[in-house]
Amino acid sequence: MLYLGCPVWANPKWKTSLLSADAKPADFLAQYARFFNSAEGNTTFYADPSAETLQRWHQDTPTHYRFVLKVPQRISHADSGDHAEQLTDWLNRMTALADKLALVHLQLPASAGPLQLQRISQMVQLISQNRRCALEVRHPAFFDKATYEIALHKMLQQFDAERVVIDSRALFAVAPTTPALVDAHAKKPRVPVHAISFSSTPLLRFIGSDDMALNRQFYQPWLKKVQQWLDEGKTPFCFFHTPDNDLAPQLCRQFARDLNYPHQCLATWPGEQQFSLL
Repeated sequence: MLYLGCPVWANPKWKTSLLSADAKPADFLAQYARFFNSAEGNTTFYADPSAETLQRWHQDTPTHYRFVLKVPQRISHADSGDHAEQLTDWLNRMTALADKLALVHLQLPASAGPLQLQRISQMVQLISQNRRCALEVRHPAFFDKATYEIALHKMLQQFDAERVVIDSRALFAVAPTTPALVDAHAKKPRVPVHAISFSSTPLLRFIGSDDMALNRQFYQPWLKKVQQWLDEGKTPFCFFHTPDNDLAPQLCRQFARDLNYPHQCLATWPGEQQFSLL
Protein backbone atom coordinates (compact mmCIF):
# COMPACT_ATOMS: atom_id res chain seq x y z
CA MET A 1 0.00 0.00 0.00
CA LEU A 2 1.07 3.56 -0.70
CA TYR A 3 0.56 6.13 2.03
CA LEU A 4 0.38 9.55 0.45
CA GLY A 5 -0.15 12.93 2.06
CA CYS A 6 0.72 16.54 2.74
CA PRO A 7 2.88 18.13 5.45
CA VAL A 8 -0.31 19.24 7.25
CA TRP A 9 -3.95 18.27 7.24
CA ALA A 10 -5.29 21.74 8.03
CA ASN A 11 -5.04 24.60 5.55
CA PRO A 12 -7.98 27.03 5.18
CA LYS A 13 -6.93 27.79 1.60
CA TRP A 14 -7.88 24.23 0.65
CA LYS A 15 -11.56 25.22 0.93
CA THR A 16 -11.61 25.83 -2.82
CA SER A 17 -10.26 22.37 -3.51
CA LEU A 18 -9.76 19.56 -1.00
CA LEU A 19 -12.09 20.89 1.72
CA SER A 20 -15.69 22.00 1.56
CA ALA A 21 -16.34 25.74 1.53
CA ASP A 22 -18.10 25.59 4.90
CA ALA A 23 -15.48 23.41 6.61
CA LYS A 24 -14.55 24.49 10.12
CA PRO A 25 -11.13 23.81 11.67
CA ALA A 26 -12.63 20.93 13.64
CA ASP A 27 -13.69 19.34 10.32
CA PHE A 28 -10.35 19.58 8.55
CA LEU A 29 -8.80 16.27 9.60
CA ALA A 30 -11.93 14.21 8.90
CA GLN A 31 -12.33 15.77 5.46
CA TYR A 32 -8.61 15.44 4.69
CA ALA A 33 -8.62 11.76 5.73
CA ARG A 34 -11.36 10.97 3.21
CA PHE A 35 -8.84 11.48 0.41
CA PHE A 36 -5.39 11.06 1.97
CA ASN A 37 -4.33 8.16 4.15
CA SER A 38 -1.47 9.88 5.99
CA ALA A 39 0.14 13.25 6.74
CA GLU A 40 3.57 14.31 7.85
CA GLY A 41 2.35 15.29 11.29
CA ASN A 42 4.39 18.44 11.87
CA THR A 43 1.95 19.59 14.54
CA THR A 44 3.62 17.50 17.27
CA PHE A 45 6.99 19.02 16.46
CA TYR A 46 5.81 22.35 17.84
CA ALA A 47 3.25 21.44 20.51
CA ASP A 48 2.09 18.46 22.54
CA PRO A 49 -1.50 17.39 21.80
CA SER A 50 -3.76 16.83 24.76
CA ALA A 51 -5.30 13.45 25.51
CA GLU A 52 -8.61 14.80 24.21
CA THR A 53 -6.98 15.92 20.96
CA LEU A 54 -5.38 12.51 20.42
CA GLN A 55 -8.72 10.83 21.00
CA ARG A 56 -10.36 13.15 18.48
CA TRP A 57 -7.64 12.43 15.91
CA HIS A 58 -8.30 8.73 16.32
CA GLN A 59 -12.05 9.19 16.00
CA ASP A 60 -11.85 11.54 13.00
CA THR A 61 -9.84 9.15 10.81
CA PRO A 62 -10.87 5.89 9.13
CA THR A 63 -9.39 2.56 10.13
CA HIS A 64 -6.89 2.53 7.26
CA TYR A 65 -5.44 5.97 8.09
CA ARG A 66 -1.91 6.08 9.51
CA PHE A 67 -0.25 8.91 11.42
CA VAL A 68 3.41 9.81 11.12
CA LEU A 69 4.22 12.12 14.03
CA LYS A 70 7.37 14.08 14.71
CA VAL A 71 9.14 13.94 18.05
CA PRO A 72 8.78 17.39 19.69
CA GLN A 73 11.67 19.73 18.95
CA ARG A 74 12.04 20.34 22.69
CA ILE A 75 13.39 16.76 22.77
CA SER A 76 14.99 16.26 19.35
CA HIS A 77 16.76 19.63 19.33
CA ALA A 78 17.84 19.76 22.97
CA ASP A 79 21.58 19.96 23.56
CA SER A 80 21.35 18.38 26.98
CA GLY A 81 18.90 17.09 29.54
CA ASP A 82 17.18 13.79 30.18
CA HIS A 83 15.86 13.11 26.70
CA ALA A 84 15.07 9.49 27.60
CA GLU A 85 12.53 10.38 30.27
CA GLN A 86 10.88 13.07 28.15
CA LEU A 87 10.80 10.86 25.06
CA THR A 88 9.37 7.92 27.00
CA ASP A 89 6.64 10.12 28.43
CA TRP A 90 5.77 11.45 24.97
CA LEU A 91 5.70 7.99 23.42
CA ASN A 92 3.45 6.72 26.18
CA ARG A 93 0.96 9.50 25.47
CA MET A 94 0.98 8.77 21.74
CA THR A 95 -0.25 5.22 22.41
CA ALA A 96 -3.74 6.75 22.42
CA LEU A 97 -3.55 6.51 18.62
CA ALA A 98 -3.02 2.74 18.87
CA ASP A 99 -2.28 1.05 15.51
CA LYS A 100 -2.95 4.28 13.62
CA LEU A 101 0.49 5.56 14.65
CA ALA A 102 2.67 3.98 11.98
CA LEU A 103 5.94 5.88 12.28
CA VAL A 104 7.67 8.18 14.74
CA HIS A 105 9.65 10.79 12.82
CA LEU A 106 12.80 11.90 14.62
CA GLN A 107 13.96 15.06 12.84
CA LEU A 108 17.36 16.29 13.96
CA PRO A 109 18.95 19.72 13.53
CA ALA A 110 21.89 20.20 11.18
CA SER A 111 24.14 20.55 14.23
CA ALA A 112 23.53 16.91 15.25
CA GLY A 113 26.45 15.05 13.73
CA PRO A 114 28.79 12.13 14.39
CA LEU A 115 29.78 13.44 17.82
CA GLN A 116 26.13 13.03 18.86
CA LEU A 117 25.70 9.58 17.32
CA GLN A 118 25.49 7.85 20.69
CA ARG A 119 22.68 10.13 21.82
CA ILE A 120 20.95 9.72 18.46
CA SER A 121 21.27 5.95 18.76
CA GLN A 122 19.73 6.01 22.24
CA MET A 123 16.71 7.92 20.97
CA VAL A 124 16.27 5.64 17.96
CA GLN A 125 16.50 2.57 20.19
CA LEU A 126 13.95 3.97 22.62
CA ILE A 127 11.49 4.80 19.87
CA SER A 128 12.01 1.42 18.22
CA GLN A 129 10.91 -0.38 21.36
CA ASN A 130 7.42 0.99 20.75
CA ARG A 131 7.12 2.00 17.09
CA ARG A 132 9.19 2.07 13.95
CA CYS A 133 11.46 5.09 13.90
CA ALA A 134 12.15 7.21 10.82
CA LEU A 135 15.29 9.28 11.37
CA GLU A 136 15.93 12.52 9.50
CA VAL A 137 19.50 13.81 9.60
CA ARG A 138 20.85 17.03 8.11
CA HIS A 139 24.50 17.11 9.20
CA PRO A 140 26.79 16.98 6.10
CA ALA A 141 28.91 14.17 7.58
CA PHE A 142 25.95 11.79 7.38
CA PHE A 143 25.91 12.23 3.60
CA ASP A 144 29.61 11.45 3.07
CA LYS A 145 29.01 7.91 1.69
CA ALA A 146 31.92 6.89 3.88
CA THR A 147 32.74 6.35 7.55
CA TYR A 148 30.06 8.48 9.19
CA GLU A 149 27.20 7.57 6.90
CA ILE A 150 28.10 3.88 7.13
CA ALA A 151 28.05 4.08 10.93
CA LEU A 152 24.65 5.78 10.81
CA HIS A 153 23.24 3.12 8.53
CA LYS A 154 24.54 0.28 10.68
CA MET A 155 22.81 1.82 13.66
CA LEU A 156 19.52 2.16 11.78
CA GLN A 157 19.68 -1.44 10.59
CA GLN A 158 20.36 -2.60 14.13
CA PHE A 159 17.02 -1.18 15.28
CA ASP A 160 15.06 -1.84 12.07
CA ALA A 161 14.70 1.92 11.73
CA GLU A 162 14.25 3.95 8.58
CA ARG A 163 16.17 6.88 7.15
CA VAL A 164 14.00 9.75 5.91
CA VAL A 165 14.77 10.62 2.29
CA ILE A 166 14.65 14.34 1.50
CA ASP A 167 14.43 15.70 -2.03
CA SER A 168 14.29 19.50 -2.13
CA ARG A 169 15.85 19.98 -5.57
CA ALA A 170 12.63 21.30 -7.13
CA LEU A 171 12.34 24.00 -4.47
CA PHE A 172 15.89 25.25 -4.85
CA ALA A 173 15.69 25.14 -8.64
CA VAL A 174 13.59 28.32 -8.58
CA ALA A 175 14.55 31.78 -7.35
CA PRO A 176 12.93 32.98 -4.10
CA THR A 177 10.68 35.57 -5.73
CA THR A 178 7.69 35.37 -3.37
CA PRO A 179 7.41 35.58 0.43
CA ALA A 180 6.50 31.89 0.57
CA LEU A 181 9.54 30.93 -1.49
CA VAL A 182 11.83 33.15 0.58
CA ASP A 183 10.57 31.47 3.74
CA ALA A 184 10.89 27.97 2.25
CA HIS A 185 14.42 28.63 1.00
CA ALA A 186 15.41 29.78 4.47
CA LYS A 187 13.85 26.88 6.38
CA LYS A 188 13.86 23.77 4.21
CA PRO A 189 16.88 21.45 4.17
CA ARG A 190 19.17 21.40 1.17
CA VAL A 191 20.95 18.08 1.40
CA PRO A 192 22.07 15.41 -1.09
CA VAL A 193 19.40 12.98 -2.21
CA HIS A 194 20.16 9.46 -1.00
CA ALA A 195 17.37 7.17 -2.17
CA ILE A 196 17.69 4.46 0.43
CA SER A 197 15.49 2.27 2.59
CA PHE A 198 16.30 -0.08 5.45
CA SER A 199 12.84 -1.29 6.41
CA SER A 200 9.43 -2.10 4.99
CA THR A 201 8.31 1.52 5.39
CA PRO A 202 10.41 3.95 3.32
CA LEU A 203 9.66 7.62 3.95
CA LEU A 204 10.07 10.28 1.26
CA ARG A 205 9.75 14.03 1.79
CA PHE A 206 9.50 15.72 -1.61
CA ILE A 207 9.78 19.48 -1.18
CA GLY A 208 8.60 21.15 -4.34
CA SER A 209 7.87 24.59 -5.72
CA ASP A 210 4.60 26.13 -6.95
CA ASP A 211 5.56 25.18 -10.50
CA MET A 212 3.76 21.87 -11.00
CA ALA A 213 5.48 21.14 -14.30
CA LEU A 214 8.87 21.63 -12.68
CA ASN A 215 7.85 19.41 -9.76
CA ARG A 216 6.85 16.71 -12.23
CA GLN A 217 10.27 16.94 -13.85
CA PHE A 218 12.05 16.47 -10.53
CA TYR A 219 9.89 13.65 -9.18
CA GLN A 220 10.27 11.46 -12.28
CA PRO A 221 12.93 9.24 -10.62
CA TRP A 222 10.59 8.76 -7.66
CA LEU A 223 7.89 7.25 -9.85
CA LYS A 224 10.27 4.40 -10.60
CA LYS A 225 11.62 4.13 -7.05
CA VAL A 226 8.21 4.16 -5.35
CA GLN A 227 6.93 1.55 -7.81
CA GLN A 228 10.02 -0.54 -7.03
CA TRP A 229 9.28 -0.31 -3.32
CA LEU A 230 5.68 -1.35 -3.92
CA ASP A 231 6.77 -4.27 -6.09
CA GLU A 232 9.10 -5.38 -3.28
CA GLY A 233 6.13 -5.51 -0.91
CA LYS A 234 7.14 -2.39 0.97
CA THR A 235 4.75 0.25 2.28
CA PRO A 236 6.08 3.68 1.26
CA PHE A 237 5.07 6.89 2.98
CA CYS A 238 5.39 9.84 0.58
CA PHE A 239 4.75 13.44 1.61
CA PHE A 240 4.69 16.31 -0.86
CA HIS A 241 5.34 19.94 0.04
CA THR A 242 4.90 23.22 -1.80
CA PRO A 243 6.24 26.54 -0.42
CA ASP A 244 3.08 27.48 1.50
CA ASN A 245 1.45 24.06 0.98
CA ASP A 246 -1.54 25.63 -0.79
CA LEU A 247 -0.88 23.29 -3.73
CA ALA A 248 0.36 20.29 -1.74
CA PRO A 249 -2.84 18.25 -2.28
CA GLN A 250 -2.68 18.87 -6.03
CA LEU A 251 0.98 17.83 -6.10
CA CYS A 252 0.15 14.60 -4.27
CA ARG A 253 -2.66 13.86 -6.69
CA GLN A 254 -0.51 14.63 -9.72
CA PHE A 255 2.11 12.18 -8.43
CA ALA A 256 -0.48 9.45 -7.81
CA ARG A 257 -1.90 9.94 -11.30
CA ASP A 258 1.55 9.79 -12.92
CA LEU A 259 2.34 6.69 -10.86
CA ASN A 260 -0.90 5.17 -12.15
CA TYR A 261 -1.74 4.23 -8.59
CA PRO A 262 -5.45 3.98 -7.66
CA HIS A 263 -5.21 6.26 -4.64
CA GLN A 264 -8.28 7.76 -2.99
CA CYS A 265 -6.94 11.28 -3.61
CA LEU A 266 -7.83 10.91 -7.30
CA ALA A 267 -11.53 11.29 -6.49
CA THR A 268 -13.26 14.64 -6.89
CA TRP A 269 -12.82 16.79 -3.79
CA PRO A 270 -15.66 18.64 -1.98
CA GLY A 271 -14.31 22.10 -2.79
CA GLU A 272 -14.00 21.18 -6.45
CA GLN A 273 -17.57 19.93 -6.57
CA GLN A 274 -18.94 23.09 -4.96
CA PHE A 275 -17.01 25.54 -7.12
CA SER A 276 -17.82 23.63 -10.30
CA LEU A 277 -21.49 24.35 -9.63
CA LEU A 278 -21.01 28.11 -9.38
